[in-house]
Amino acid sequence: MRKSRSKGFRVEPDPRFGDELVTRFVNNLMLEGKKNTAFKIFYAAIDRVAEKTSEDGLEVFKKGLSNVTPQVEVRSRRVGGATFQIPTEVRQSRKVSLGMKWMISMARKRNGRSMGEKLSDEIMAAYREEGGAFKKKEDTHRMAEANKAFAHFRV
Repeated sequence: MRKSRSKGFRVEPDPRFGDELVTRFVNNLMLEGKKNTAFKIFYAAIDRVAEKTSEDGLEVFKKGLSNVTPQVEVRSRRVGGATFQIPTEVRQSRKVSLGMKWMISMARKRNGRSMGEKLSDEIMAAYREEGGAFKKKEDTHRMAEANKAFAHFRV
């Protein structure tokens, strides 16, 4: 029998916006326990987004994040010696977590400049429904659609 699911823990809201989502994003952005540096990078990115779009930077970030959160994903399942990619719905907490991780990884892959600039560019690209993280979401959805025939193997 599987163990019960963990309760998870509540993160403290960030100091500038008072938003838990921002803290979760910064925790994913953080490297080697340097949370202060991660906050500085994030705030610089949000300021740059607000400056470039002339809209509220936090709202642009939230809209961009919602644009890259996947609804379905494929999971491998072994059935009778063959491995099938089975499309499954994604839990709400995992949706947001995947979107954040995709955004951060695609920002890190961008060329040159500081991380704050790369992150702001990725946030604006996600807001406009383009960029690496949005493409990753589209690919995931496309793969789930292609493997819809195996949905009956779902558990």
